[in-house]
Amino acid sequence: MSDDSNWLERLFAGLVRLSASERLLVSLGAIIVATGVGMVVILAAGYTATCETPVLFIFGVEFCYNPVEVYRVLFSGAFGNSFGRATTLQWTTLLLFTGLSFAIPYKAGLFNIGGQGQFVLGSLGSAVAVVWVAGLVPSGTTGRFVLIPVGLFAGALVGGAYGLIPAYLKVRFEMNEVITTLLLNFIATAVAFVFVDRYFDDSTVQGTQTPALPQEATFEPWLFPSSANFSIFVFVFGVVVLVGFYWLLARSRIGYDIQALGTQPKAAVFGGVNERRTTLFSMAMAGIVAGLGGALFVMMVIGRWQTGAPPVGFDGIAVSILAGNSPAGLLPAGLLFGALQSGGQVVQLQTGIPGELVGVLRGLVILLVATPELFRALGRRLDRRGVIDINEGETE
Repeated sequence: MSDDSNWLERLFAGLVRLSASERLLVSLGAIIVATGVGMVVILAAGYTATCETPVLFIFGVEFCYNPVEVYRVLFSGAFGNSFGRATTLQWTTLLLFTGLSFAIPYKAGLFNIGGQGQFVLGSLGSAVAVVWVAGLVPSGTTGRFVLIPVGLFAGALVGGAYGLIPAYLKVRFEMNEVITTLLLNFIATAVAFVFVDRYFDDSTVQGTQTPALPQEATFEPWLFPSSANFSIFVFVFGVVVLVGFYWLLARSRIGYDIQALGTQPKAAVFGGVNERRTTLFSMAMAGIVAGLGGALFVMMVIGRWQTGAPPVGFDGIAVSILAGNSPAGLLPAGLLFGALQSGGQVVQLQTGIPGELVGVLRGLVILLVATPELFRALGRRLDRRGVIDINEGETE
């Protein structure tokens, strides 16, 4: 083996063997580096931009943007007031579900890129079910006890059913789930648009959207401003779901089958793991949690289904990778992404920097923090396939 290959193998091995505390230090270091690189990018953009009143002078050079002020506003926008904290937790909650939709199949050796489509159809199923059932139940407390479970169940059911499609294609026709789940995202968006536009559109408002959900079917804010569209009960529900799946993977028989199939597929099958059943179960669970996220999105955030859903499903992939594809790490990873999302909106409003530059700052943090975890995952996969040996020389 060449020296270059040996160096690369040692790199993968070192990353895979990192302890939890070492991985935390790597992530913190990556955030610091991303902040420094972001400051340079802000200075460069401020130097080339045109403004009436420069906000920073360095050695006589004028800059339109102050990087220290930008990061101060970013942090205060995410955590400095109750509205910012609510918005941060709102995004965090949604990302917990879409992050799980990638992490669960990953444990079984599968890549679910279709969380966005499952999220969109889950939100549509929830909105349609709630609006239809609302006409059959009384209003008030009775309606709330009926409509909220109906909305959650419908979102989970539709998302789970959509997650089963690529799973069936894989076990029946051996079709690659990366391709099928990716393409199903576009199909979901198109199907949802046509369905609402032709059969369930609210003609009283502009745009393609369903009628508004009744108040009994929405999660009302508590301890936070109503304008933030965030319910602490939904966040607690998300954490409970997270803990439940952590227990499922770590303590249950099906969790053992999932992890065994993802770690050593041939040995797992030889040992009695039903590959078809485990694959179907993993992808169904992925669709269920993504659909639940979609249901909570319409029942907590916007109060109806409408086109232009945020790319929460795709962001969930990055959140899961950052968390090491473990339910235990999804909460801090989701909190980081939520803070970047909510704080970034405030930065654009208060500092006047372009939205594209805010996206660059978010992307730098995501890229540099997630890259070590991405290489860890790649190293484990190459080790399972026998391309490299991460244990070679471990006891020397």
